[in-house]
Amino acid sequence: LRTGATIPLIGLGTWKSEPGKVRAAVTHALKRGYAHVDCASVYENEGEVGDALRGVFDSTTLLREDVFITSKLWNSDHAADRVEPACKKSMDLLKVRYLDLYLVHWPVTGNRGAAVTPSIEETWRAMEALVDEGLVRAIGVSNFSVEKMEAISKYARHPISVCQVECHPYWRQTELVKYCEANDIHVTAYSPLGSPDSAAMFKRDAPALMSDPVVIAAAERAGKNVGQTLVRWALQTRPNCSVLPKSTDPARIEGNLDVLDWSLDEEDARALSELPTRRRMVDGSFWLSPLGPYKTLEDLWDGP
Repeated sequence: LRTGATIPLIGLGTWKSEPGKVRAAVTHALKRGYAHVDCASVYENEGEVGDALRGVFDSTTLLREDVFITSKLWNSDHAADRVEPACKKSMDLLKVRYLDLYLVHWPVTGNRGAAVTPSIEETWRAMEALVDEGLVRAIGVSNFSVEKMEAISKYARHPISVCQVECHPYWRQTELVKYCEANDIHVTAYSPLGSPDSAAMFKRDAPALMSDPVVIAAAERAGKNVGQTLVRWALQTRPNCSVLPKSTDPARIEGNLDVLDWSLDEEDARALSELPTRRRMVDGSFWLSPLGPYKTLEDLWDGP
């Protein structure tokens, strides 16, 4: 990262991880070699993640500084006087004294109207204060477009260190990845497997990336499972990118880490990068309002 910190290439995602299973999943992941856990206040499981972290730090040789921990500021906490309390609440639940990374989860607040209120600038200033106070080591954004990141760059004292976005062969983020690379912003890919459960979650049909014949054929040629193949695709074709596969299944957790010492055949990697299906699974349509600030998906993402 631009701060000098290093972010492990593979992190354990905790979004949609069922209560009761998160603690075991995080514990297993850390004991098997993961060193990066991705959390957020809205996932409502940071307390369980914190129990896992505390348990592992107390019972193994792992130290707090060995694990990269991310959390995120929720939409309802964007006001300047709410940012620090929200951050501290996440830290208390996670049982840590600092966060390695704190992200603005969406460029969205609870208020409707012509402009984003409180403004992103007000929120960013409060995020910068967290760095000044030593509560967080780096700050960044999630689900922000290039245009929205460019706007922050005009006034930021502490620039964006990380942009976390959905990224997989059906939604490749090519332009955003190029922009981030040119501007020293690290990209973290969430839903690298195409978020197979989001269709049910958002009650709509969605093409299933994991059952795409091209993906299955690439996995068979690599002698790996489909999940490993998709994680490897992100690492191999998206330079300067870390990946957050999510699982609570011990075997899958281990399998998702087994992606660093092999490569996809160049032809297979290219075939995955050229799949005709285009689909953002987590499209943000739940934030649209006829009152604004985002009336259409084009408003939210500054483009298609």
